[in-house]
Parts: sequence; C-alpha cells; structure tokens
Amino acid sequence: MHPPASEGPVSQTRDVTINIRAQPNQRALIDRAAQLQGKSRSEFMLESAYQKAQDVLLDRCFFGLDELKFKQFLALLDAPPTPNQKLNALLKTKSPWD
Repeated sequence: MHPPASEGPVSQTRDVTINIRAQPNQRALIDRAAQLQGKSRSEFMLESAYQKAQDVLLDRCFFGLDELKFKQFLALLDAPPTPNQKLNALLKTKSPWD
C-alpha cells in the first residue's frame, strides 16, 4: 500500500502541522534512530507514523464472501496441507545458529 506521490511521506510540500510532546529520553532515542537513517527527526517520525498507520489499517482489511465461497474457503483452511518438497527440505535443514 504505497501512497500517491502527493499524499505520502515522500512529498516535499507539507500542508498541515502535527505537534506532539515527548519525554527527553523518547526524543533522544528518536533522534538516534533518525540519525542512523540519515533523516531529520521530522522525516523519521512522519515516515514511522505513516507506516504504522498503514499497518494498523491493513490488519483490519475486510473481505466479504457469499455463503458458497465462505464454505469453500473454510474447506481449504480445514483441508490437510498438500505435500511441499521445498518446505520439507527447509524444515529438515539445520539452522545456521545450531
């Protein structure tokens, strides 16, 4: 879900102001993270808040199904998994940290 150029954090023209208060330790942490990414505090905070807002909204996406499609959907969820050789190989592979 990417915003149109005029709407998202990439836009250079800003029309509204957002003011927030923070504790000094919160500001310092945000400043450190912004500096590591080569961004200003405002850029970092706006991009972070925008991404979090997208995540929250996407977690609540609704898709509707009629009764027949819903029953088919449930049948697929309840069906045993189909054999998957690549997944089996991955699960049998020793982890690099083991």
